[in-house]
Amino acid sequence: MTRIDAHQHYWSLGLGHNDWPPPELKAIYRDFTPDDMRPHLAAAGIVKTVLVQAAPNLAETEFLLDLAGSEDTVAAVVGWVDVWSPTAGSDLERFRRHPKFRGIRPMLQGMEDTFSILRPEAIRTLEMLPDLGLRFDALIQPRHVPVIAALADRLPDLPFVVDHGAKPLIAEGILEPWRADMAALARRANVCVKLSGLVTEAGSGWTVEQLRPYVRHLVDVFGAERVMFGSDWPVVDLDANYEKWWIAANELLRDLDERARAAVLGINAARFYGIDS
Repeated sequence: MTRIDAHQHYWSLGLGHNDWPPPELKAIYRDFTPDDMRPHLAAAGIVKTVLVQAAPNLAETEFLLDLAGSEDTVAAVVGWVDVWSPTAGSDLERFRRHPKFRGIRPMLQGMEDTFSILRPEAIRTLEMLPDLGLRFDALIQPRHVPVIAALADRLPDLPFVVDHGAKPLIAEGILEPWRADMAALARRANVCVKLSGLVTEAGSGWTVEQLRPYVRHLVDVFGAERVMFGSDWPVVDLDANYEKWWIAANELLRDLDERARAAVLGINAARFYGIDS
């Protein structure tokens, strides 16, 4: 079984294109490179990763693609373009020339306007993605889930994946309306979901049992064939570490049969991102 981490980050703070993380997040306020990642991948038996943007600018995407060009463990890059900009199409065309560029992630979670991604100029950009062989990573909060459902209906040929399970309110123990909205979203066959970022939403002192109802629901409604494991490293270091989340994720998936676990831990990411596994 080829294991793939479907969601991780690298950044170099001194290059000027990252204004996040801030200094107060001491655990992750430093550069993170493939050399830092390799021991974690080796311990988990993971051979490939999907490298995801962390800053809303073109310079960071260029940095990630340059890094991926020389790093064999990075199988795919999810970058950023301003989907509301008239230059979005040319930016997409430029990035897609890189053999590891696989999609974009507008950072919707930080936008006050919940419905901004449905604006006509954004739709025009997103309509280009299927013909370019690209995907859409949805960095969202629970308030956005019905919006992504509407977008998936509007763009049925565009593959979507919801990062971090749409960031449910785990620390507060709140399930609704996230649970009902995710079940409705899962009825769209072009939408997948990542098991990533959940310990950050649970906060310090999290437990596997605290995460279980959220993970169980995602697997139940999406099915094991549309769920993929991601570490969200190094952000995971804020409340755990790579190994603790890897162990917890495997415990949360323990009731799945071997074929279903293999799908979540690698096969689904390979299929979704077009990774040769």
